[in-house]
Amino acid sequence: MASDLTDTDYAALAEFRFALRRFQMFSEAKAGEAGLTPQQHQALLAIRAADPDSATVGYVAQRLLVKPHTASGLIDRLEAIGLVRREPAPLDRRRALLRLTPRATEILSGLSSAHREEIRRLQPLLVEHLTRLT
Repeated sequence: MASDLTDTDYAALAEFRFALRRFQMFSEAKAGEAGLTPQQHQALLAIRAADPDSATVGYVAQRLLVKPHTASGLIDRLEAIGLVRREPAPLDRRRALLRLTPRATEILSGLSSAHREEIRRLQPLLVEHLTRLT
């Protein structure tokens, strides 16, 4: 209930949002340094984290919270720059499964290592903000 919020609650929410935004800016900058847009980075990460039989354009759309046609265009661009390839699904050759190329795997590995280190650095601050919110 809104009337239950105190000045401290608002400050905690603002600080938590600020910490999240700082991480997002870090992530966007790292993606740019690797020659990717933030959405391209997210798509590569989604494909890498997916079960191999689930990595489809529809899955990427779901994970990035975008429409399927938007995800399709994103995958087309990743395919054009040699980071993703489509292969027919073994049981239903009409379905295309997405695979990272070795170059994409290398780029993603570097980005993910940097992100993990930043999360480790931010963890105490994020835990503090979350604790203040509960």
